[in-house]
Amino acid sequence: MAEKQFRTTIGGQALIEGILMRGPEKQCIVVRGPEGLVIKEEELRLIRDRYPILGLPLIRGSVTFLDSMFKGVKALMFSADYYPEEGDETEPSKFEQWLDRKLGNEKMEKVVIAFAVVMAVCFSIGLFMLLPTFLASFVERFTDSVLVRNLADALLRIVIFMSYLIAVSRMKDIRRTFSYHGAEHKTIFCYEKRLELTVENVRVQPKHHPRCGTSFLLVVIVVAILVNTAVFALFPVGNVFLRMLVQLLLLPLVVGITYEFNRYVGGHDNPVTNFLAKPGLWMQNFTTFEPDDSMIEVAIEALKRVIPEEEGKDAW
Repeated sequence: MAEKQFRTTIGGQALIEGILMRGPEKQCIVVRGPEGLVIKEEELRLIRDRYPILGLPLIRGSVTFLDSMFKGVKALMFSADYYPEEGDETEPSKFEQWLDRKLGNEKMEKVVIAFAVVMAVCFSIGLFMLLPTFLASFVERFTDSVLVRNLADALLRIVIFMSYLIAVSRMKDIRRTFSYHGAEHKTIFCYEKRLELTVENVRVQPKHHPRCGTSFLLVVIVVAILVNTAVFALFPVGNVFLRMLVQLLLLPLVVGITYEFNRYVGGHDNPVTNFLAKPGLWMQNFTTFEPDDSMIEVAIEALKRVIPEEEGKDAW
């Protein structure tokens, strides 16, 4: 009987000229600064470890998503500190100085990160979920069919999401960040194949990974379409703003289902799960590009530092 291929729970995130890797025990940020590699390691403290109820199925999805968002934004801000905008030598505003005096650097950083996370979540929900529902309501001027309205809603969600993704991927600076994304994937592939973590071994690995976290958004949209269609078929809601409110209330359930779906697909290798993973792999054509060797070096350094001492502790 063939040995089951090793799958790791270690995952990463591309940063500005760097990579964040998260293992089961700690995370590591590696940024290529002007004077060399900048490395920051942190022990992982998960809120669901203190409150076991937050680790239950369907609940843990939203908790994990928000936790990843918070840590991801914090890491992104850390990497951005090493690459300030050219000519950005202006003095802090009076409001920034007041915040600094009242809150202090550490508390102000937490406030800024929390605000950034809230804005990012609101932007995503508004653009990819609420806006399509609002626009789809205009078909009611031509037909009373709930089916047609739901189809228009679903189509608009996918079109807006893919248009946004394609547009962002064409931006020069974003493409470079997405190349670091490719370095992350290649390095994890190399590690899962039990090969020595060298630039040569990593370079030849695929850049599309079946357990990529960025596929999460696509699955969220698809699950939201299915859940909303089922709910509104059973309980029709005529007012568009009330439908948008219901969608917001259903969002934790949607995220929870998506998380469990990704865990199942990521942990199994069969024709069904391989088929279900294909849309996410295809989407990586816009979010993952080929890295250069310097990017691979960053990814290797980040990954090495989060591999647990106990072998197999990071198994999927």
